[in-house]
Amino acid sequence: MATIYQNAILCFLLATSAVLSAAPAAAIGRALASLVRQQPLILKYHKGPLLKGEITLNFVWVGNFSAAQRAIILDFLQSLNSNPQKPFKPPSAATWWKTTENYATGATKVKLGRHVFKRGYGKTLLTERHLVALSSGVGDGKSITVVLTDRDVLVDGFCRFCGTHGTTSGKQGRVRVPYIWVGNSETQCPGTCAWPFHQPLMGPQDPPLVAPNGDVGVDGMVINLATLLAGTVTNPFDDGYFMGPPTAPLEAVSACTGIFGSGAYPGYPGKTLVDESSGASYNANGVTGRRFLLPAMWDPRKLACSTLV
Repeated sequence: MATIYQNAILCFLLATSAVLSAAPAAAIGRALASLVRQQPLILKYHKGPLLKGEITLNFVWVGNFSAAQRAIILDFLQSLNSNPQKPFKPPSAATWWKTTENYATGATKVKLGRHVFKRGYGKTLLTERHLVALSSGVGDGKSITVVLTDRDVLVDGFCRFCGTHGTTSGKQGRVRVPYIWVGNSETQCPGTCAWPFHQPLMGPQDPPLVAPNGDVGVDGMVINLATLLAGTVTNPFDDGYFMGPPTAPLEAVSACTGIFGSGAYPGYPGKTLVDESSGASYNANGVTGRRFLLPAMWDPRKLACSTLV
C-alpha cells in the first residue's frame, strides 16, 4: 500500500482552527507555538527492514521537464552526500540528511542511477495503478524508483496529497522495490503542495517566500521529495519508523509538517536564511552553489523535530 503525503499547510491549519478563531491576532503565534510544543512526538520503530548503506535512485521523468528543472532536483539529491574533502557551507543539505543516521538505518548515501523519460501523458489521468506500472521493473536490490510528473500531467488525487511512496516489483519481479511519486504543483495546487513558495489555500495570507532556485513548482517538489525520501528510507515497507496507523502514518518528516525553521507555527514556516541579492529564502546549501528550503526532520535522539536554522 502506498503511503500518502499531504503537505503542511492545509491539514495543519485545519487541526488548529479552533485556536485561530479563539485567540487575538497578536497572540496566535505564541498560542500555536505553545500548542505544538505540548504535543508528544514519538515515532515508534516497528522492527521492519530499513534501507541502509548506498542507495541507488532511478528516475522516471513523466512529461516535459526542462534541463534546468531536472538539474535542480538532481543537484538536491547529490547535495545529500557529505564530502569531507570539500564540505558544503553550513547549514547544508548533507547535515539535514545526516539526521537519518540517528535512526536504525545508520549511514546512508544516495547514488544517482538510470533515467527513463516518458512523454505523451498530457491527456491521461494517472492513477496509483499507473504510477506503480511506471515504476515497476526500473530498479532492483538496494534502490528506490523516483517517479516525477511535470506540471501538465494529471494525477488522480493530486491536491489532496502531494506525493506517495510504496513498493513495486523489481527487474523480473523478484524483489520489492520502494518507489516515490512527486508531482509539480505549479499550476495544479500550489497553495497546498508548493507552500511556502505560494500563498496557502486557507489560513493566514502572508506573502509567500521567494523560491531559492526561482521555480515555485520545482522548489516545492524538492520539499516533497525530501519528505518522501526520508520516509522511504526509514519506513520502506510500512513496518519501520512511524507514528499513528500504518495506513496513514506520520513519518520522519511528515511528522514535522509545516516546520522549516525555529519558531514555526501554522501559516508561518519559521526562521529562514534570505539571499540578499534575490530575496530568496533557504535553509540549506548544496552542490554547485545551490540553495534549498528543507523541512524539519524528527530526530530520534532529541525526540523532537530538528531544523537547520
